[in-house]
Amino acid sequence: MTLPIALTIAGSDSSGGAGIQADLKTFAALGVYGASVVTALTAQNTMGVTAIHDTPPDFITAQIDVVFSDLDIKAVKIGMVSRSEAIRAIVTGLDRWQPRHIVVDPVMVASSGAQLLAADAVDLLRTQLLPRAGIVTPNLPEAAALLGEAQADDPRAIVRQGRDILALGCAAVLIKGGHGSGSESIDYLVTDDGVRSYASPRIATTNTHGTGCSLSSAITAYLADGYPLTTAVEGAKGYVGAAIAAADRLQVGRGHGPIHHFHAFDDHDDHDEDL
Repeated sequence: MTLPIALTIAGSDSSGGAGIQADLKTFAALGVYGASVVTALTAQNTMGVTAIHDTPPDFITAQIDVVFSDLDIKAVKIGMVSRSEAIRAIVTGLDRWQPRHIVVDPVMVASSGAQLLAADAVDLLRTQLLPRAGIVTPNLPEAAALLGEAQADDPRAIVRQGRDILALGCAAVLIKGGHGSGSESIDYLVTDDGVRSYASPRIATTNTHGTGCSLSSAITAYLADGYPLTTAVEGAKGYVGAAIAAADRLQVGRGHGPIHHFHAFDDHDDHDEDL
């Protein structure tokens, strides 16, 4: 069996719900082989982030080169890059290996409120990494931070911010509506061809840790598997929505628990009958 291969370049979440761990789970759930480049180690759990240990930039470079020199990488997802030096190493690696699909999830602040991107790295993210992306996937606060503006609070303002981010040089922008209000969570895909909206019911659960990481890695998985961008976004939206809906089946930690990446394979009832 030959599986498409996707690469995640991101930070490690020691609790397993977000970051590299969420990306690899998502790739596996969607039938894609996952490789990884670790940009930082975090000490975190469902309650929050307590410490960050950054990977030296030369070791980020070493990971990128050794993976690309051996594996047929079809798509790359870039998540947490906390320092300017890490961004420079990644940009140099991307330019050297020229992957076809690049998905950038501009992880800036953890759901717990912890700052994950140094202030002096924001401009480098904006000017060096985003222009190389096939799609950028900010949530509402991240879109505002990228532009130095207040968070958009209506569809017209959200789409306008999407177009302003598009003008930074990326090929597409998906602004995620999970931080919005109302009965539906609406994501807006902005490209030069226009705007598409993807609506789904807002699910009442506190177990949403890793949602953004998983959406961007699901898009990456679909792109690695050969799907066009709009189909990849639609498939990723459906996958993550189902993972959120199934999140309360899991009982992980005492804070904001993870989504259920393997909801489609959940056969606990069968196991119970065997015991």
